[in-house]
Amino acid sequence: MAERIGFAVQMKAEVGALHQVTGVIARHQGNIALVEIIERETEWERTYLEVELPGDPDSLLREIDSLPVVLSLEQEKTLQQIYGKRIIIMGGGAQVGQVAIGAISEADRHNIRGEHISVDTMPLVGELPLADAVRGVARLPRAKLLVLAGSLMGGEIERAVREVRAKGLLVISLNMAGSVPDAADLVVTDPVQAGVMAVMLIADTAKFRIDRLTRRVF
Repeated sequence: MAERIGFAVQMKAEVGALHQVTGVIARHQGNIALVEIIERETEWERTYLEVELPGDPDSLLREIDSLPVVLSLEQEKTLQQIYGKRIIIMGGGAQVGQVAIGAISEADRHNIRGEHISVDTMPLVGELPLADAVRGVARLPRAKLLVLAGSLMGGEIERAVREVRAKGLLVISLNMAGSVPDAADLVVTDPVQAGVMAVMLIADTAKFRIDRLTRRVF
């Protein structure tokens, strides 16, 4: 079984530098699961990678560190090990705050038992900005569930919700005006309860699953 490792590598800022690093990974039969340039200056850049590797990670890291283009390398815990699954809450500030209260309180209960769940919030208004943000969640690493918290959402936001659900993202909507509740996996009236249920849906330490529910509006 492949082991997933994370490492940050500082390289010279020159054409083909990252290509040299990924070439070493390919020779070791590694599969790149995540890559992100986290810092960039005129002379150098720092890139974080996560690699699924069937063999010895030490030999891979030694070979990368020996490349002339590499300035330094540090092995890190993967973001999954540290932050785990992500819940994204977006919409009106007051409602977002109330959903966050429920989600953070419930996540704390599960994280104490060994789970790793993090909660991100984004107060945001406007149909098109919200629709763009909803679509963007599908590109965020480790994002498993989106909570839409507001008083009125529909139109392009509804279309965005259907698109991200088709990509496997779970979506909870507050019981609000507009067509978004019709497009969501689950509709919850109380924002604090919505946050609690969001955590329960993605926690391995919970037994709450959408496919077990006999109704989808609470």
